[in-house]
Amino acid sequence: MLTLVSVVQGQVTQSPITIQQVVEAALRTYPAVRVSEEQINAASAGIQLARTAYLPRVDSLAQVNRATRNNIFGLLLPQAVIPSISGPVLGSNSLDSVWGTAVGATVTWEPFDFGLRNASVAAATAAKTRNEATLKRTELEISVAAADAFLTLIATQETVRAAQAGVDRAQALSQSVRAQADAQLRPGADVSRTEAELAAARTQLVQAQQAQDIARALLSQFVGIPPDQITVAAARLLQLPSEQTPSPFDAAHNPAAVEQNTLIDQKKAELQALEKSYVPRLFVQGSAFARGTGAQTDGTRLGGGNGLAPSTQNYALGLTITFPLFDFASIHAREAAQSATIRAETARYQQITTELTTRQNAARAALEGARKTAANTPVAVTAAMTASQQANARYQAGLGTIVEVADAQRLLTQSEIDDALARLGVWRALLSTAAATGNVQPFLANAAP
Repeated sequence: MLTLVSVVQGQVTQSPITIQQVVEAALRTYPAVRVSEEQINAASAGIQLARTAYLPRVDSLAQVNRATRNNIFGLLLPQAVIPSISGPVLGSNSLDSVWGTAVGATVTWEPFDFGLRNASVAAATAAKTRNEATLKRTELEISVAAADAFLTLIATQETVRAAQAGVDRAQALSQSVRAQADAQLRPGADVSRTEAELAAARTQLVQAQQAQDIARALLSQFVGIPPDQITVAAARLLQLPSEQTPSPFDAAHNPAAVEQNTLIDQKKAELQALEKSYVPRLFVQGSAFARGTGAQTDGTRLGGGNGLAPSTQNYALGLTITFPLFDFASIHAREAAQSATIRAETARYQQITTELTTRQNAARAALEGARKTAANTPVAVTAAMTASQQANARYQAGLGTIVEVADAQRLLTQSEIDDALARLGVWRALLSTAAATGNVQPFLANAAP
């Protein structure tokens, strides 16, 4: 189960979810993953379809008709409109009809195919392998997107917390100054300034809450929980992660690169199947059939139910060889197009690995910068807090202005936001590094509570 549901005083409450649970839920329920899984099932069926070419083919027929028996000399080009008729030419033209029946079966088997069927099965297998690689790439992208949505929600929550603290400080300052102004100890302008700062702080809080609601809505698509019921467990992610020695990077192991490589293999397998198509095809055939007719060779009719049952039998055994002699030009052109496709996909593979290497280098640089920033922001918070306390003390002693106090409080609020986001920035950089590497499991293990 993704979350634990409990009932407290008649209300249903949702237990906090972790980043690991979010990723697991996304991999189970997100539509893109199910699409890739069904594509694998379709490819598996395609392999079975290709293998059926090894089986003999049996065609059977049964027919009953009532037709005239007029027959003439002459050629008729192949067509599918005028039925064929057998028997001698009688030289008459009558509309009298007789019964006719036919039953039969033909077995066709291709014992030798010069590797065509095997190449077709190999192409279908390569298609399945590519779809499996697509699933892995999709799972990686969904995992990264779900984890990023989780981090985004935590970032907005920390922004709301800091913004709320800023509102509380601005409200306390406004109340204090108003009381002093009512006692004729402070000018009315100070009251106006503190009310303006309070309004600005509330606006910042509203914007932070809006961002939090949006982030919660984005996360809900991965976990299947209504946004207003989502609570997250983020204690570990609010701390700086421990520094670890980066693992060796190989872009070829990233699912995106693996998928592209399997696509190249699929195109090569399809090219081999195409090359095998310009070969002779040998079919062993056997046929048995029987026909019945109510007409005699002299043109007379037998009448009654004659012809409703087959009365004359035949069988045949033989070999058929076919060869698409004049298909060479078209097949050669298709082979040239397929070869060009393979070269294009190979170049795209090189582009993907180059981009992955660039992303990895950028992620590591971002991680280093994020760690340095996170090490500096606590200093800024401490200094801003001290400055706020000193500005307030100077103002209370009549040595400072309300502007100095307001500026110090805004600086403190921004420093607290920056400090929280800096720690999450380190985690986000780690996630980017994991995405470039192609494996988010070490990141999830490091983020486990």
